[in-house]
Amino acid sequence: MDRETVVREGKAAILFPSANEVFYNPVQEFNRDLTCAVITEFAREQLAQRGVRILIPGEKDRVVVRLSKEKNGNVDQETSEQPENKQQMEEEGDKKEFITASVGERCEQGLRVLEGLAASGLRSVRFALELPGLKSITANDYSAKAAALIARNAQHNNVSHILQASQRDASMVMYEARGRKERYDVIDLDPYGSPSPFLDAAVQAVSEGGLLCITCTDMAVMAGNSGETCYSKYGSVSIKSKYCHEMALRIILHSLDQRAAVYQRYIEPLLSVSVDFYIRVFVRVKTGQAVVKNSASKQALLYNCVGCGAFHLQRMGKKMSQGKHSTVHCNTPSMLQFRSALLHAGYRVSLSHACKNAVKSDAPAEVLWDIIRCWEKSNPVKRERLSETSPAHRILSKEPTLQACFEIREDANPQSRKRHLTRFQENPQANWGPKARAKAGGRISSELEDKRKQFQGKRKKQITDSSQLKSFPCKKFRKGTCTYGDKCCYSHELKEGTEEKMD
Repeated sequence: MDRETVVREGKAAILFPSANEVFYNPVQEFNRDLTCAVITEFAREQLAQRGVRILIPGEKDRVVVRLSKEKNGNVDQETSEQPENKQQMEEEGDKKEFITASVGERCEQGLRVLEGLAASGLRSVRFALELPGLKSITANDYSAKAAALIARNAQHNNVSHILQASQRDASMVMYEARGRKERYDVIDLDPYGSPSPFLDAAVQAVSEGGLLCITCTDMAVMAGNSGETCYSKYGSVSIKSKYCHEMALRIILHSLDQRAAVYQRYIEPLLSVSVDFYIRVFVRVKTGQAVVKNSASKQALLYNCVGCGAFHLQRMGKKMSQGKHSTVHCNTPSMLQFRSALLHAGYRVSLSHACKNAVKSDAPAEVLWDIIRCWEKSNPVKRERLSETSPAHRILSKEPTLQACFEIREDANPQSRKRHLTRFQENPQANWGPKARAKAGGRISSELEDKRKQFQGKRKKQITDSSQLKSFPCKKFRKGTCTYGDKCCYSHELKEGTEEKMD
């Protein structure tokens, strides 16, 4: 049998083969210390919602950082929790029954943790010995020798009741845990090199609001030594600059956000650090289609001067909370008038196959806006209603360089349009679009057609009067949870068959 050495770190004592058949890096002890601290605070917050209070050995007064300004204008520094706050917390705790979770004990309401690339299992053993509120830890590694060593180390540290060894492909372990009930509360990925092959599975396998811990040790690629390799792995081009490590953090966060958005999920960065030769990020993953749509507003292109090193950010998008934007707010010229103006200006124009009100032209954008400016002069808008910062005000403030002619030309109306030929496919029947998702028994909801008719055209006919909401049923009332009674703005009238469904 090969000789083994004992490696001690934190509260763990790991059996490690002298032949170095299993990867171990002592330099990343800070990485593991930081991860234990972050997961502890995550468990404190997450388990409080489940009625579980964690007990941490040696913890007396929690350190609270206050960033709000006091009356004297000074910002508070780190202070311990005040006795009044403690008393208030104890009073609140008396009203609600809490289950206490200690280190080394298995908590049924606790967190499920996955370490996808565990190697010797040192990190997972430290989790079991130092983190309270854990239900299970899965320490996985593709190597058979590593999996066997993980099992031995779990037994050597007396944590086999919490820690289970696994010998599988890390991506497959996470892909098979994509179901809502199978997802992990915490996923830790610390690969040798780039984590990019595992990110797609990780953003799916972490639970709602769960914690994703990612390490990138390919710092050379992310810091600008190989921009094309960085693009192939993370979807970003890294550049050599004085802020390359800061940019590397944003590259991995961008990649995580892009992978999560595919599945209508988004990330909330909690802690991101660049240490020595690696990057470590901690993010929470949540689901929300509306937030995912705003993803472009968080991304930007970076332009860096190779001479002085100054840089400029160009945002990919900007979130607008206002209503419709129909841009210049003037009457629209007819299709023939607009096509004729383009032809008079010497450009080509044709109808579009995609939309009956669209045109295709080789005219540049400045020519199109000049035509609109000329049209607005004969169909003026009320300038006093336009904000000075609005696009319409800025567009119309510029004089056109092209004098557009709106006299209708013969060739502006194609023969197909003159002969009234069908250009766009007509709807073969009502509600002919995509059908409802199939159910387990192959049935389609009987209320589907009614719902479609009820909500058809709701965006075109927006409700401006709250009294109109009475025509829509109250979902909370149907479930028996509406507390507004007669004051509810939705209808509380039960249709035939609804009472049976409620029963």
